[in-house]
Amino acid sequence: MVVEDMKVGEGKTAESQDTVTMKYVGRLEDGTQFDASSRFKFTIDAGEVIKGWDRGVKGMKKGGKRKLTIPPKLGYGKRGSPPEIPPNSTLIFEVELLSIS
Repeated sequence: MVVEDMKVGEGKTAESQDTVTMKYVGRLEDGTQFDASSRFKFTIDAGEVIKGWDRGVKGMKKGGKRKLTIPPKLGYGKRGSPPEIPPNSTLIFEVELLSIS
């Protein structure tokens, strides 16, 4: 997994069990967009999202932006998420942390 900080935020750092609100765009390696949201809320390490998101969001601060390149084993694996995400797909997310609670 590759985590690239595009912008470091300020304030509290997101940790395990924090509830975070994110803005994101998800793409396949070929650039095809498969998902996006302007306000997506989840709890880190609560099994609500793919493992790559839990790992990639930890350590972010409010206002921070990251690019997450997530291998299949930390994404949707061998089964994918048909029809948008084929099996064994590497996923690329651009994420922004809007809030931590």
